[in-house]
Amino acid sequence: MRITGKGIFGPPADLDGAIRVLRRAVELDINLIDTAESYGPHVSEELIAKALSPYPDDLVIATKGGMDRPAPGRWKANGRPERLRAELEGSLRRLRLERIDLWQLHRIDPDVPEDEQFGVIQEFIREGLVRHVGLSEVTVDQIERASGSFEVATVQNRYNLFDREWDDVVEYCESHGIGFIPWFPLNVGKLDDGGELAAVAAERRATPAQIALAWLLKRSPMILPIPGTSSVAHLDENTEAAAVQLSDEQFARLS
Repeated sequence: MRITGKGIFGPPADLDGAIRVLRRAVELDINLIDTAESYGPHVSEELIAKALSPYPDDLVIATKGGMDRPAPGRWKANGRPERLRAELEGSLRRLRLERIDLWQLHRIDPDVPEDEQFGVIQEFIREGLVRHVGLSEVTVDQIERASGSFEVATVQNRYNLFDREWDDVVEYCESHGIGFIPWFPLNVGKLDDGGELAAVAAERRATPAQIALAWLLKRSPMILPIPGTSSVAHLDENTEAAAVQLSDEQFARLS
């Protein structure tokens, strides 16, 4: 998301820097890159293919469809079946793939019957265009309704140390073997608030961002954090969070 231009729109100011970030991610053995047709739009997918295609065998490119971008900073759900198909076909071309390993519905469109949205996704799976399907910003009830049409592999909701609106969805995903992909996993604006986060960061000799990511990793074995960045330095810092082991006492204090 962060390798595009301002407002998640258009090309990045530093094209070479965006390419370096993507290639560095693979060097660090990161094997899941999350993107979307709407990031740019199209720009993020195009840059991923430019930097990394042909892809390493173990690299999963997860993308999303179902969101229009009428202008910078504006987002509008669009779950019309013909639109979802056009987006998927475009993603396959831009990413230079024959099949998307994880395709996610960016939002369930409230203006389109759910069965129409879920039905075309069933077609994607039958046609071999999509291997696994995920949902984004959904409730437990919506996950269960979608599960009547296809297996829900992942759920991507906003979730972080400071914003736990979707605790019930995390619990549901853990109990049902569904990957939970928290977007906005850092909530950067609150990382310098001090308090317990600063204290634990000092104890672990880590940055507040690393502690926030370590908290997510300890929160549930089904959590797959996706911290976005346009900087190799921040990418390295974020990746090092995987080595930070919080004690149960530290986790409880933060929680």
